[in-house]
Amino acid sequence: MKRIMPFTFYLVYYAAAVFIQPFVVLYFQDLGFNGAQIGFLAGIIPLVVMLGAPLWTGLADARSRHKLIMGITILVSALTACLFPLVKAFLPIIPLVILHALFAAPVISFADSATMSMLADKKEMYGRVRLGGTIGWGAVAPLAGLIIEKYGIQWAFWGYSAIMILTLVIIQKFSFSQKLQQESLLHDIRQVLIDKRWATFLAITFVGGASFAVINNFLFPYMDELNISKATMEIALTIATLSELPILFFANYLLKRIGARGLLTLGMLITGLRMILYGVLNFQTGILVFQLLNGMTFPLFWVAGVSYANEISPEGMKSTGQGLMGAMVFGFGASAGGFVGGLLLGGIGGQGMFLSIGGIVLVSVAIIYVIERSTRARQMGSLG
Repeated sequence: MKRIMPFTFYLVYYAAAVFIQPFVVLYFQDLGFNGAQIGFLAGIIPLVVMLGAPLWTGLADARSRHKLIMGITILVSALTACLFPLVKAFLPIIPLVILHALFAAPVISFADSATMSMLADKKEMYGRVRLGGTIGWGAVAPLAGLIIEKYGIQWAFWGYSAIMILTLVIIQKFSFSQKLQQESLLHDIRQVLIDKRWATFLAITFVGGASFAVINNFLFPYMDELNISKATMEIALTIATLSELPILFFANYLLKRIGARGLLTLGMLITGLRMILYGVLNFQTGILVFQLLNGMTFPLFWVAGVSYANEISPEGMKSTGQGLMGAMVFGFGASAGGFVGGLLLGGIGGQGMFLSIGGIVLVSVAIIYVIERSTRARQMGSLG
């Protein structure tokens, strides 16, 4: 039960997500919104996420009402998604996008926190539990595409909402780490951040969020720039999804061998290398081959990040820690990656963008590593 319920949650959650995430921009295009309007709406989402994720998870830790608050966020995110097909104008869409992003933001952080709590002394098995998400996404993606193609893009939102409601049943079996003394939300966040390891951890998760936003948002436009067909883009997505399966299944062995922090660094180094290879081997076969590296990038990064955030968060404030990480990856990082990536794509093209961002990622990881080493050396010196 401790593994089955979180596994089932991830499977159902990502089955819902695959209905909506790939089609939101297409929906805005169908409404006739111009590039500036679409960019504005896409840019709002990570800004709201960086507020919403720590807000709801921190409130849940402060009040020890995790299932209630998680359930409310799921319900409101599902209901707001249902409203999208009813709104056709740009200005009314804005508050709807904000409301949906605000309530959808903490859901996966809550799930990660519950999973780590329920795994108890088997936390290294998180990757195998999270494998449910990859299976749900990969299995439902073709079905979602067929339904939307046959019945209309409004089913991107209705399909998401219908499946998300199922998660409300699953989370009733979740259990969360609880704290004995209730404090304010700001007090809890300060307590989490007292540990100095959070500074470099949030720095590397920011770099990760930015780099993954560049890959997720701009790989297909880059492939289009290279005159690669839409069918090949779907093949590239399938390869990336399948590459996650063995990595998530065996992530526990990697965690035991090099630890969560080491695995996080490894994932980011491979991410930087992957982006540079996209730029160097700018042809169809090269890109498809290096889609296989996807399994060694985000899955490693996320498994390690969730494990490390759980490790360095005080007891009873694990959800707050996951929320802070989620805000940095999908909020600050995603916003910066989308903004900078868009500027570079328009200014120097996809090849230059991937080469530049890949180099920045490798240099940033090296700098963060040096800072961590020097900080640890100073601490050891003061203890001596």
